[in-house]
Amino acid sequence: MNKVIGYAPATVGNVACGFDVLGFALTQPGDKVTITYIEKDVPTYEININSIVGDGGVLPKDTNRNTAGITLAKFLDNLLENKLIHPHFQISIDLEKNLPLSSGMGSSASSAAAALIAVNHLFNNIYPKKELVQFAMEGEYLACGSYHADNVSPAILGNFVLIRSYDPLDLIEIPSPTNLYATLIHPHLEVKTADARSILKDQIALKDAVKQWGNVGALVNGLLTQNMGVIGRSLEDFVAEPYRAPLIPSFYDVKHAAKDLGALGCSIAGSGPSLFAFSESEQIAKNVGLAMKEVFKTKAGLNADFWISKLDSPGANVISEHNTVASN
Repeated sequence: MNKVIGYAPATVGNVACGFDVLGFALTQPGDKVTITYIEKDVPTYEININSIVGDGGVLPKDTNRNTAGITLAKFLDNLLENKLIHPHFQISIDLEKNLPLSSGMGSSASSAAAALIAVNHLFNNIYPKKELVQFAMEGEYLACGSYHADNVSPAILGNFVLIRSYDPLDLIEIPSPTNLYATLIHPHLEVKTADARSILKDQIALKDAVKQWGNVGALVNGLLTQNMGVIGRSLEDFVAEPYRAPLIPSFYDVKHAAKDLGALGCSIAGSGPSLFAFSESEQIAKNVGLAMKEVFKTKAGLNADFWISKLDSPGANVISEHNTVASN
């Protein structure tokens, strides 16, 4: 028997102006997935989800209906089709959820990424990290009906990732400025990704598209040059935020509170209801988190949790192993 435990962090997709093309990883919180491999004598293989904790009994153990399970199945099918492994095994999954569901924190991406990094390690890292993203996108499609990579790519690769193209998949990794901190706050309510996507418009005005393109280019430049002023000015969203803001009680009050306490900018994390804010120091980031939490409580009657993180996350990684399996 061989066992590997993988970890993948929370992520923020869109990053205000980069709808479906930009995301970043935090260092914590994150999900853990334990992959156990048992060799069989018969020429077949199976995947079982043995246990799930931390989800309140919500997530299915059916492999085809679970993001970690379907992602793992697609990965193993690929290895078998390319004759990179032999079908003489059973794999079981034990999933530890530390991210709230339907939160905008990349919960489905974290589970898929942690499972992939573990099973890939089990087979002696048969694929480089970047090539794992294509499999993790299968989990995102299951979760919300869209093959987007702005959560799964930073969950696997860490830091910031820009998706230049989906067909073919072209990922550009962007290092984080050394003194950039994120505050990620989660009010205690759920917004399903599929619902948040369904309210978006199929078309946008050209003037809004031009503003959005300008902000994406400027944000990438600000990250690369560590120009905090440019980063702050770029965190404007003309595509998703105007439509998703009403799903989050007191959204604009919380956003204003963050900026009043010194945040460079603030916007919706992915599809929400979580919000993120960028700050130039850890202390400012903490003050921002406390202020946002207070506004959610006093204005909307919502409890909220927040996390502070530097943005130099390595992404998904193996945190424990007990033997590995050799590929062909």
